[in-house]
Amino acid sequence: MKLLEFPRIGERCYEQRLANGMTVRVVPKRGFARKYAFIAVDFGAIDTSFRQGGVSVRMPDGIAHYLEHKMFDLPEGNADGMFAALGASPNAFTSYAMTAYHFSCAEHFADNLRLLLRMVTTPYFTPESVEKERGIITQEIRMYEDSAEQRVAEDLFAALFREHPVRASIAGTAESIGDITAQSLYDCFRAFYQPSNMVLCVTGDVDAQEVMRIAQEMTPKTASELPERMYGTPETMLPVKTRTLRRMEISMPTFALGFKCEPAGKGAESMRREIIGDIAAEILVGESSPLYQRLYEEGLIDGGFSVGYESVKDACLISASGDSEDPEAVLRAILQEAERIADEGFEEELFRRLKKSALGRRTRDLDSFESICYRICAYRFDGVDYFTFPEAYASVTQEDVQEFLTNTIRPERAALSVVQPKK
Repeated sequence: MKLLEFPRIGERCYEQRLANGMTVRVVPKRGFARKYAFIAVDFGAIDTSFRQGGVSVRMPDGIAHYLEHKMFDLPEGNADGMFAALGASPNAFTSYAMTAYHFSCAEHFADNLRLLLRMVTTPYFTPESVEKERGIITQEIRMYEDSAEQRVAEDLFAALFREHPVRASIAGTAESIGDITAQSLYDCFRAFYQPSNMVLCVTGDVDAQEVMRIAQEMTPKTASELPERMYGTPETMLPVKTRTLRRMEISMPTFALGFKCEPAGKGAESMRREIIGDIAAEILVGESSPLYQRLYEEGLIDGGFSVGYESVKDACLISASGDSEDPEAVLRAILQEAERIADEGFEEELFRRLKKSALGRRTRDLDSFESICYRICAYRFDGVDYFTFPEAYASVTQEDVQEFLTNTIRPERAALSVVQPKK
């Protein structure tokens, strides 16, 4: 077990890579009654096509999310009730790139951790329980389909990307989950729920040695070879289509627009690219930018407007979304502002202020157990230690952001997704 120290952010942690390949990190927070454990699997909604043992496999859209639901089933019952009996609050989620299971508790931490690890390493799927879950997940999918914000975002991904599986909904569709069986869930579990494909992160007033001992005790002693993931042929920077429109029962038009970015890669450069993208988005049309103020004063956007950089394993974009009576005017204004910045640049003081503000927000997030554990796991899967973010911020220059804006915010890279009221 190694002690790692990060004096720039005042953090220290213990880390060990177990013999089975699982990475375990403990971030001590002395004096806190609450303890938090988070285990992430490098398997998300986009991992539906892979090659294993020389055989190409295509799983139904939504299978990672379906598997997340079913992992709470154990031979002796549902793990939710077992956590509750131990005074813990469990939960789980599936994103495009990962599946995660976590709990918080004040007492019985060791017992809850053993339960969590047993749950994520014990597949138990019967045809009857899988069929019963289908109805529950179908209701969840219908709920997403009734959300204009959800649909406008998914339509944007489908407009921007030609082959990358980020085009598909995380939960899948009612049709796609109809093809999920107990056997396909077992197949996905065996392929991806390997210790070497997992990261366990624990924070709170805990004994790091005990955490490592429980992790070794409760996880398999060996791991199988991981499959080769397939995300389609490399994307060009041109969208599949530039406009999408659907109508729903809403009172105000909502939109999402995006600009395709070059893949961020892995390792330290992926974190650095994310920082550049976030600062670029803020300079362009963040709350502190002149363009945001003008669009707000003209009534083209409201307080729900947001902008940022997104990256999901080679699917990268700058996106902006919100409600507007004239989304086309918002897109035109953003393109015009990007053209102005390309010609005139932006003030160094603005860049310094936004970079300092972003670094401050990241540092404050270290007070959140949930944020610490999620980010440690997500960045580890990208091959970078999250606690090195101060060094990544220090390496970003004004020229980096200027170049990113000039190359990315271009009309040929843009797509606009709109949901209009039916009436």
